[in-house]
Amino acid sequence: NANSWLNILGYAAGFATGNVVGMLIEDRMALGHIHLTIYSSTRGSAVAEALRKDGYGVTEIAGRGKDGTVTVLQCSVLRKKVDSVETIVLEEDPGAFITMSDVRQVRRGFWRA
Repeated sequence: NANSWLNILGYAAGFATGNVVGMLIEDRMALGHIHLTIYSSTRGSAVAEALRKDGYGVTEIAGRGKDGTVTVLQCSVLRKKVDSVETIVLEEDPGAFITMSDVRQVRRGFWRA
């Protein structure tokens, strides 16, 4: 009965709970890929080499930021490897700026197993 505020409230609570539970399950399963963009103003090449040494594919791009030149690193990894990559990056350059986005499809390229 859509005329009862209690029914509407119950529906909304169930819908919200389902979304939250779904997100928690997705995070735990860690399926899929994540694309990381790493910005480093001082140690970009060192970060890239550390990632490569650990078996990750990295593309380096020279860029210019607000305060001068930066190295932009592009790295796509399995979702379950994100914490490992983030640890490597922050060990090499604690001031690195990292963004992450979901990858919907993957075709060709280098992927660490």
